[in-house]
Amino acid sequence: MSRVPAIRFKGFTDPWEQRKLGDITRRITRKNESLESQLPLTISAQYGLVDQTEFFNNRVAGSDLSGYYLLHKGEFAYNKSTSSDSPWGAVKRLERYEKGCVSTLYIVFESLSIDPQFLVTYYETDRWYKGVQAIAAEGARNHGLLNIAPADFFETKLMIPSSSSEQSEIGTLFASLDSLITLHQRDSATTLYPAHPSLLLSHPSSESRPRQRKEKGVLNELSKDDLFCVFYKEWIAVYKDGAVRQVTLNKYMLALSWLEKLAPELKLCNLDRIAYQSLLNKYAKDHERQTTMDFHHLLKGAVLDAVDEGLVARDPTRKAIVKGKAPGPKKSRYLNQFELHKLLASLDLGQDIGWEWFILLIAKTGLRFSEALAITPSDFDFNRQTLSVSKTWDYKNGGGFVPTKNRSSVRKVQIDWQLIVQFSVLIKDLPKDEPLFVKKGKRVFNSTANDVLERQCKRAGVPVISIHGLRHTHASLLLFAGVSIASVAKRLGHASMNTTEKTYLHIIQELENKDVDLVMRSLTSLV
Repeated sequence: MSRVPAIRFKGFTDPWEQRKLGDITRRITRKNESLESQLPLTISAQYGLVDQTEFFNNRVAGSDLSGYYLLHKGEFAYNKSTSSDSPWGAVKRLERYEKGCVSTLYIVFESLSIDPQFLVTYYETDRWYKGVQAIAAEGARNHGLLNIAPADFFETKLMIPSSSSEQSEIGTLFASLDSLITLHQRDSATTLYPAHPSLLLSHPSSESRPRQRKEKGVLNELSKDDLFCVFYKEWIAVYKDGAVRQVTLNKYMLALSWLEKLAPELKLCNLDRIAYQSLLNKYAKDHERQTTMDFHHLLKGAVLDAVDEGLVARDPTRKAIVKGKAPGPKKSRYLNQFELHKLLASLDLGQDIGWEWFILLIAKTGLRFSEALAITPSDFDFNRQTLSVSKTWDYKNGGGFVPTKNRSSVRKVQIDWQLIVQFSVLIKDLPKDEPLFVKKGKRVFNSTANDVLERQCKRAGVPVISIHGLRHTHASLLLFAGVSIASVAKRLGHASMNTTEKTYLHIIQELENKDVDLVMRSLTSLV
């Protein structure tokens, strides 16, 4: 076991020392084989280890939880996927429940020779984020997806007090830090603990931890007697305007308009579980359950911030029941391999760029509609057989290049040689930096592309799908072909593998069943 020389920090009695995580913790690979727990958990950077049903409003996990890791209260789990809330993954301790189970994609461990609360504190600091960035710089991060192997994870180093009592003291101090910040309305946590080594224990920046940011302004001037819709409007202005894409901001503004319509007189002091449930029920009368769930999630962040600020006594969103109208008939989301082959074979691919080429490109790359619209000739690298996705086309607001949906959406997509040959001829004499599928001065609409695709589907005799359905088709075929979830997530530009798992849960479950059959056949052949 290697150690660096102990260091003394000003204000501390005992020296600090550098230790490997693997020396002070123990990995847990305990399976839920006896179904000791039927509570599937997910890791949220904001709320810790929480019930999937409560967090997603549905159960993402399959019916069989025997293959999951069993987690006891006080133990830790690490979600190595990225997310908008925690760009370098999140480490959380199970505190709400006595036991639960998590996907084997997580890394699970328990503390040994270190105070657990100090470890909780450590994983909320810049030091942890910088340490993971160092690992990522060595190759663990792959096109937006952080994929640290357990061996590398337990090699990460921590600076810790050698005294367990001092560890406990620091952990207790930082556990109450956020409430102190709220109480005194401080701009920054660093002014509250000048005696502590701020380089070691400092909160991450507002860019990486948006919910830690406390801004002065109208929000700080609101009281419990103010209207919920007024608070929500100001909350959007402080936390969302300029921080999210315009299309996302529009969703928040639409939720605000419904809030003003359904609960114009609701005050923060009256925002309890009954009032919040009544609000959801009113919205659900005219909307399907999924749309109501989206409305609930758009409000929830603001409500929890109101709770943190002391404007609302308790979390009124807890155990909220999401209702809604019965969904109408849905179009097919994706085609199978045979149907896609028929569709592509029926395309009339001429010498000029058109919607047929657009359909072919999305079917073979899985690009989003706005990403495909923004493709220019300079985005093709025929030598390396890649297509660069670095921007989108703002078709909803009249056009123009805008940033991608998230950082993970910036990627290079590998393309096949046939597509290379076709497009190398097609774009040979076209302007390098102008979009291929948007005519100069003309607006493009999603409905136009969908109408063209609908006619093509009918002509080919296959189920009618949308342009976005081509993206689903692409991902589904890759998963059925045995491509890993991580690779599919990277190719699609998902910010987290959790998004891929949730979107294609039905396919993943079907593949898991096939894997079980394969395992059983392999074991039988050993006799």
